[in-house]
Amino acid sequence: MKTRPTVLYDVPGPRARRRNLLWTLLFLLALAAVLWWVVASLAGKNQLEWAKWAPFFTDARVWETYILPALKNTVIAAGLSMVIALPLGALLGVSRLSDHRAVRATAGTVVEFFRAIPVLILMLFANAAYSEFTEVSPDTRPLYAVVTGLVLYNASVLAEVVRAGILALPAGQTDAAKAIGMRKGQTMAYVLLPQSVTAMLPALVSQLVVIVKDTALGGAMLGFSELLASVRPMSANYGANTIACFTVVAVIFVVLNFALTTFASWLEGRLRRGRKSTGAVVGAEAVAELATPGDHPGPTDTRG
Repeated sequence: MKTRPTVLYDVPGPRARRRNLLWTLLFLLALAAVLWWVVASLAGKNQLEWAKWAPFFTDARVWETYILPALKNTVIAAGLSMVIALPLGALLGVSRLSDHRAVRATAGTVVEFFRAIPVLILMLFANAAYSEFTEVSPDTRPLYAVVTGLVLYNASVLAEVVRAGILALPAGQTDAAKAIGMRKGQTMAYVLLPQSVTAMLPALVSQLVVIVKDTALGGAMLGFSELLASVRPMSANYGANTIACFTVVAVIFVVLNFALTTFASWLEGRLRRGRKSTGAVVGAEAVAELATPGDHPGPTDTRG
């Protein structure tokens, strides 16, 4: 059968197809060899014995006492951090594009400062600050410190994502909005942000995955009872080896992040389909609002 020509790349010939097949087989063989070495090493040290893995399948107390409460704390910390960091990051990103120098400088200073500090140090400083200057109880202080550190760092990173997404749009979008008399805030809310969300979504989801994983730093340094912190008491009290505990925790993290990325992929596809179906950026309500006398400046006044 004749291969359909393409302008994107040269269709591989018989020799290239054989070479690609050879490299694929070599990669699969190397991967199989690595997996065999890992399994053989674990089996040689008796790490695959059923007794070491049985508590996770036969004893519900392991899940009720350690894993599920730790998973709940992880989800709470990550969820609070996402809910606060997303709007804060958007606000900082938009502020960095402000026409007012003072607003731009303030937002830029905040973003660059907190983006340059490791998130673990932010958590430690927040924990110390809550201990010295607030009445937060020691039981809830680790949660507050973890959320504060994650919000400060990730909001700064998300601000740069938002700023880059808006700047990536064609300048004609802003010019067209000004031509119909839209103010700076209306242009940002109705034209620029809706169009840039789809382009920013992969980077936003990547940073949200980082938030979920970084909750483990609170368990390692602040005593926050999250998933990673549950490994030590599980391995000590239920006879399960450390490798089994780490494996179960790692699988749970993979499931959490996979669910997050799957939802983001569905949302991105829905946004793209919705935009294609409507063919408009500014909604009918916004157009009606702009058309109301007195609600917007005239065509010659386009300043925010």
